[in-house]
Amino acid sequence: LVGLSNGVIEMSLAMPGLVETSTNLASVKFEGDDRIVVTTSQRSSVESAKVYASQMIESVFALAGAEVSHSEGYPGWAPNPQSKLLEITVASYEKLFGVKPKVRAIHAGLECGLFLEKYPHLEMVSFGPTLRGVHSPDERLEIATVPKFWDLLADILKKVE
Repeated sequence: LVGLSNGVIEMSLAMPGLVETSTNLASVKFEGDDRIVVTTSQRSSVESAKVYASQMIESVFALAGAEVSHSEGYPGWAPNPQSKLLEITVASYEKLFGVKPKVRAIHAGLECGLFLEKYPHLEMVSFGPTLRGVHSPDERLEIATVPKFWDLLADILKKVE
């Protein structure tokens, strides 16, 4: 475990450099004169680790006498370095752009986890044009990166059986 100023992260043993599980203090709001609402966020590429982190946070608040409730959140999406679709994606990228792509995994809440929950045997990769300031009023799309994204997507789709 690695401590942060506003949370705790656990690194993945399966994929070096990947934050597998994290928890952070999302917000503290005062409601009236006698109620404080504390919101935390747990994320993980491993669903059971996310549940465990949520239970740890719940137990700390319960010991303090707090009322605890949970929302759905995003399910985990564990990386599959042996994925055939990933192999096709890497080959297409190399062919189109003449360099190897940087293959990475993140533990953020991606829609891929929602799809995987419904279709557990689905292979997935996630890529797209460059975005800046995501989920903020300053969110921006780098328009110059859209053609590269589109060309890659089209080439991958030609190769998928």
